[in-house]
Amino acid sequence: MGLSDLIAQFIHAGLEQSGGAFELSRGTLAERFGCVPSQINYVLMTRFSPEHGYIIETKRGGGGYVRVIRVRLSPRDLIMHTVNAVGESIDAASAAAFLQNLRDVLDGGVIAVIGAACSERALRGLSPDKRGEVRASILKQCLLHVL
Repeated sequence: MGLSDLIAQFIHAGLEQSGGAFELSRGTLAERFGCVPSQINYVLMTRFSPEHGYIIETKRGGGGYVRVIRVRLSPRDLIMHTVNAVGESIDAASAAAFLQNLRDVLDGGVIAVIGAACSERALRGLSPDKRGEVRASILKQCLLHVL
């Protein structure tokens, strides 16, 4: 298991113990895992982003902290939050992450169909610079239709 996995596992455990909001210090966490604070930032940005169902709040300077909050929304609100978070363009990996975040509110078959419609394979006939825009539109329209 890599260092990023260990840090993420520690944060997940803290979230479970605290009921969904975990406050930590980058420096203290970096000391605990023997890494630089930027490694903590990397884990937070890649594993605890809004598309993964988290909000990160930070305060820098003396007494600074990082607060990781697991977002608990109703199924409808979670889908609408996703639609609003997608933006005008999205890559295939980010679309897949958004869909994974919806696994508790959408049927697995629905997720698979939307994922297939947003895949690189499905959009291969488009120029690479248009795929993200079309993928975002497909993803948003499919999710709105599910509502």
